[in-house]
Amino acid sequence: MAAPVTGPPRLLQRLATSRKFQSWAARMPLLRWFVAREGAVLFDVIQGFVRSQVLMALVELDLFAALAPGPKTAALLAPAAGLTPDRMQVLLQAGAALGLLKCCGDGFAVSRRGAAFLGVPGLAGMVRHHAVLYRDLADPVAFLRGQTAPDLARFWPYVFGAAAAGDPAVAATYSTLMSDSQTLVAEDALRLVDLGTARHLVDVGGGTGAFLKSVAVAYPALQLTLFDLPAVLDNARLPPGIIPVPGSFRDDPLPAGADTISLVRVLYDHADATVRTLLARVHDALPPGGRVIIAEPMGGGSRPDPATDVYFAFYCKAMGTGHTRSATEIAALLAEAGFTRISLHPGPRPYVTSAVTATRP
Repeated sequence: MAAPVTGPPRLLQRLATSRKFQSWAARMPLLRWFVAREGAVLFDVIQGFVRSQVLMALVELDLFAALAPGPKTAALLAPAAGLTPDRMQVLLQAGAALGLLKCCGDGFAVSRRGAAFLGVPGLAGMVRHHAVLYRDLADPVAFLRGQTAPDLARFWPYVFGAAAAGDPAVAATYSTLMSDSQTLVAEDALRLVDLGTARHLVDVGGGTGAFLKSVAVAYPALQLTLFDLPAVLDNARLPPGIIPVPGSFRDDPLPAGADTISLVRVLYDHADATVRTLLARVHDALPPGGRVIIAEPMGGGSRPDPATDVYFAFYCKAMGTGHTRSATEIAALLAEAGFTRISLHPGPRPYVTSAVTATRP
């Protein structure tokens, strides 16, 4: 029997929907702040797409780089961007309102937040590729009903297996974006999980090796193996200490001899049946006492997370396979595969990664 749905008392729900009550509360000193805050939050949800499109325009027009040396006016920036000065002014003013730029007299400059955007590897590329996601979500109801054919599935063909990922040009495109965006994941994962006792780490589905390159710096004595599709490894530029092994975890045996296997941003790309098979193979490939490390953005479960249960959940659906799982759901899949000593490691930035570790008994 399903557990009863809990929530605020029905009286509060009825009051919240009453325009008369809202008007009264807005006049009361003790409630005014609450009404204003809730209204602002609701409006932020409403204008979310416009915010993301402002960011897209700033990136596409390369305005962060143009403004990084110092303030410039809309009139000065407009010709190179192909905009009229008044429309450039609208964009720059919006960027400043979002905290990405700052006003400097009659001009604009990059803010601290905008400078941080410039400093994150691959972030601009991620924003640019969101044009595909936005098209896929143009009709969200049809999308959720499964009545559309999302383009994002063709952007990440590797999720459907080696045959789908065979085009070298396509593989190069998604490999570059995946590698760039993996840097932050590697940093947070290595803060969450200690590899000091590991001897040989195999990173399964590790792309072009961004995670292992970070591991090599932190643990130079650790033996490292990268396992991914041949088309992906063709784009890898690995240091001498990382051994590439081509293959598909769907069809080929995992490399032998490792006491630690990592799955970094792998599980959420795939359906439960694929994940169950993969975890069973990882279990069989590890020796007794061997450890598996899973690092990826994870849903909040009973406490929905505003990043992973929104952005990543819809992104995975647009990919055509996989879904965002909570750490508890991942732990249950690990237990089903025979792992024990399962530990959850919530990340400081859930939208970057959290981690789950487990041991083969």
